[in-house]
Parts: sequence; structure tokens; C-alpha cells
Amino acid sequence: MRPFLSVLIIAALGLSGSASAQLLQPKPSAFTRADSLRGNIDSPLRTCYDLNYYHLDVRVDPAKRFLSGSNLFRFTATRDFTRLQFDLFANLAVEKVEYKGKVVPFTREANAVFVTFPQPIKQGSREEFTVYYSGQPTVAEHAPWDGGLVYAQDAAGKPWVASACQGVGASIWWPTKDQQADEVDSMLISVTVPKGLKDISNGRLRKVTTLKDGATRFDWAVRNPINNYDVALNVGDFQHFGDTYQGEKGKLTLDYWVLPENLTKAKKQFAANVKPMLKSMESWFGPYPFYEDGYKLVDAPHLGMEHQSAVAYGNKYLNGYLGQDRSGTGWGSKWDFIIIHESGHEWFGNNITTKDIADMWVHESFTTYSESLFVESLFGKQAGQEYLHGQRRNIQNDKPIIGPYGVNTEGSSDMYDKGANMLNMLRTILNDDAKWRQLLRGLGQTFYHQTVTTPQIVSYFNQQMGRDLTPVFDQYLRHATLPVLELRMTENQLLARWIADAPDFTMPVRIRTKGSEYQFITPTTRMQPVALPGATRDNLEVDTFNHYVGVLIE
Repeated sequence: MRPFLSVLIIAALGLSGSASAQLLQPKPSAFTRADSLRGNIDSPLRTCYDLNYYHLDVRVDPAKRFLSGSNLFRFTATRDFTRLQFDLFANLAVEKVEYKGKVVPFTREANAVFVTFPQPIKQGSREEFTVYYSGQPTVAEHAPWDGGLVYAQDAAGKPWVASACQGVGASIWWPTKDQQADEVDSMLISVTVPKGLKDISNGRLRKVTTLKDGATRFDWAVRNPINNYDVALNVGDFQHFGDTYQGEKGKLTLDYWVLPENLTKAKKQFAANVKPMLKSMESWFGPYPFYEDGYKLVDAPHLGMEHQSAVAYGNKYLNGYLGQDRSGTGWGSKWDFIIIHESGHEWFGNNITTKDIADMWVHESFTTYSESLFVESLFGKQAGQEYLHGQRRNIQNDKPIIGPYGVNTEGSSDMYDKGANMLNMLRTILNDDAKWRQLLRGLGQTFYHQTVTTPQIVSYFNQQMGRDLTPVFDQYLRHATLPVLELRMTENQLLARWIADAPDFTMPVRIRTKGSEYQFITPTTRMQPVALPGATRDNLEVDTFNHYVGVLIE
């Protein structure tokens, strides 16, 4: 998804599956120290070191559901320190931590590991340590709605294993600094699998080595920054076919790894969706952000996940979302939801990543909005607008979209469809589609390969749109309810105001009398006169197709 759809959406479509996506699992009302250890991105034991490089080297034993291996942490010290934190779920054993060829002490609390170094590490120095670990990682029974490793079999009975860990965290299967704020700059992923199987991970395949015991090690090099939950292993008897796409930055390699029984279906489905997706996304958001690492789709034993440069695919080679149209308009049944949505995350989530999971609306709102822009690219603007409007049936308005900070939790599932409708409303307010496209493309360029916060994104929109939209973002992201436009007819004039939770809320909105052209008004929370000649209670109309607001006419 990013983990995908909420229980309401799934129920509305009549689809099977567990209650909700990983990000949207119910959280306790009271947070614990374990939540803070996992979610506090400002802890001195985390901010003291800036990640430069990982080498994850892991052996997978599908029969025993067992992992063993190591991860090399290479970093730059941001201050003097002797102690730091990394993360690994408590059910996995830390066998040892090595620094400069010697074992160093560590302690564990919940899923956090604290390493003490024999002498102070000085600010600005580049250092490294290696964690050796093993164990049986958590099995994800209903991925991607819960986290861990997925164990399945292909049609021939051969093992088929995949990781899916967004929300719950990558430390559920490998040792890492498990937060989104600090992305490693590059990475080598080495995965050893039994004879006859392959591993497909992120980046480009650099080397395949047959080991003395008959197992095979696959080395994948990632040249771009990558967030933890995107790091993927996919083990199976995959077959490969490929293509290229002539994009905005040149030739982009397209690599597809599928099970033998899916080869024919995959060739048809991927050809129909991938290049149109890339054309649309690049047009609206700028060049694909990972040309150096290529683009891959990989057969997965779960619905899908936006693993950077190795998108997991499990939509059963159907159009729509498992054959259904989330919007109920018909437009969503004309393309493969998982290919479009999960690939859209390459721009939002993978290129631009939020520092705290509480701000995940940046990933999901923009990516859900990209679906409507894809529809627009294929079928015209009205079709895209209809698709987006149809998605409102999934909105709950149950709680704020932004969740509590510092405890590894998120807000409402409305980050998908409500957030997308909010963005489209901003497009309506800007009222200049060419400038809107420039704004979206500039967003990816301004925050290219960066981790961000909500205030940074809001500040960008304020600057590009030339108005203070902070109260608008606050109302839609930090409050559950919609703003209500109150219109009051008196004997002599029309009065208008906004009823809203956000302080000093104001937002342009289009109104008209029936049969006339829409015009913008900009009410505040104080009742003020509005010039709309000929308006009556019976002929007054608000553009609620493009503005997701409540309306009260008195």
C-alpha cells in the first residue's frame, strides 16, 4: 500500500480478508514504553548516527521457516556517543555484535537493542558494526494486513516466500534502525536460498553464487536511498521476462519475475498496465525516481506492496481491486489496481518518505490521488474526477488522518480517499491545470529522495499556490469532521460562513445559481455578505462534486 484498504472499504466491496491493513490495525488507547522505543524518531540513541550503508546477508530455510545471517551498519556519527539503538523483534536472537573485529556488549528491551562501544565514537567519524542474528520470524497469516514473512507454495509444490512488513516494521525479520526518518543511502542485499529457488530483492542483480552446500546466494545492489519496510525478499521458482521503457530520464529497464504457472497471464496483464502507468506518473509527478535500480514486478503470495524497485504483485491478474471497482463508477474496473497503486508509491512513499508514520497521509493521499490522474490520462479529466468522487463512498470521517507522533502509529484510513479528495479540491481552488501539474512535478523534485514532515509539504503548497492553506490542511488532516459551508438567505442579501474546527479556517469554494456559471467565494468563520445576484434558497448550488464539504442552507 501501502498496506491497503480499511475494513470499511473491504466490507463495502464484499471482499474477503482480515480487518485492515498493517498500518491500520487497531492500536491501544494508552501507549507503552515499547511503543515509544519503536516510534520515537528523536531519541538521542537513534539520532546520534546517520545511516550510510547496509549489507544485509541472510539465509532463508523455507522448510524450517528459519532465518540466519547478519547486517552490517555503516554510519556517520552526528555527535559524540558511546551507546546507540537498533531494532530487532524479541523473538529473533541477537547472536553477537561485532565492532572492529571484537564482540561488544548489548542489552535488549522489548524490540529494541542497545549497543555499548568500548570508547567514544566521535562526531563526524564514519564507523561500522555488524549484527549477527537468527530465528523464526513472525509468520504473516493474512499479509499484507499483518506483518512478517509469508510462506506458501507454487502450483508445483515448491516453496514461495515473501516479506511484508510495513507498519509493524522491518525489524520483524532483520536488524535495522527501524524508523522512516533515517534512510540508508545505499544497500547490498544478499539472500541465500535452497538449490532450485531464486531470490528477487530490490535494486539490480549483481552476482549469483553457487555455494558448496548447493545453496544459491543472490546479491542485489540498491544504489538509491531506501526505507526499511521496502527492503524485500521474494523466494521462489521464478521465471523472468523483461522490457524497456523510454522515459523522461532515458531507458528504464522493466523486469518481471513470476511463477511458471502465471507466465502467460503476466505477459498480457503487465503489458497492458505498466507502460501506461509509467507514462501517466512521469507526466504528473516527474521522472521515475529510481532509474539506477530499475523497475520490477514480482509475483507475491499476498495482495501486494510497494517495495522500492521490486513491487510485490498479487492481484490475481485481474483488473480492479481483486476484480472489483473501489469507486463504484466503472472506471476502476478498466485497469489493474495493484499495479497502478503500488507503483504510484514509487513517487510517494519511496521517493518522498515521511519521517513519522503519523504523517503517512503523504504516502497514501497522493498515491490514491494518482489513481484518478491515471484514469484522467487514459479517459479524460471528467472520468478521473468521477472516479475520485466515487471513492468518497469509502470515507468514514471517524478520526483525524494524522496520528499521534512518536509512538509508531497512524491516523484514520481516510488518509486514502479523503486525502485524495482534499488534493483534488486544492486543484479546483488553484483553477489552473497547467500550474497544478507543475506543482506536483515540483513536489517530487523539491523533496527528491528525502524524508519529510507535514509542515514541509504544507509550506510547499502555500508557496506554490500563493495563499495560506494551513487551516485547510489542518481541518482535513487534524480533525475528523468536514467543514460546513453555511449559507443564509435574508431579505436583502446572501450571507456565508464556514463552520470548522481549525482556527481561522477559510477556503475558497464555488457556488452558483442554477443554470449559471460557478464563481468562487472565500468565506471565513464569520458570517459575511456574498454577491450572487438572483440567489434564492431554491436555486442556490454549491460545487460539492469538486469540493468535499458539508453544506447548510438556511
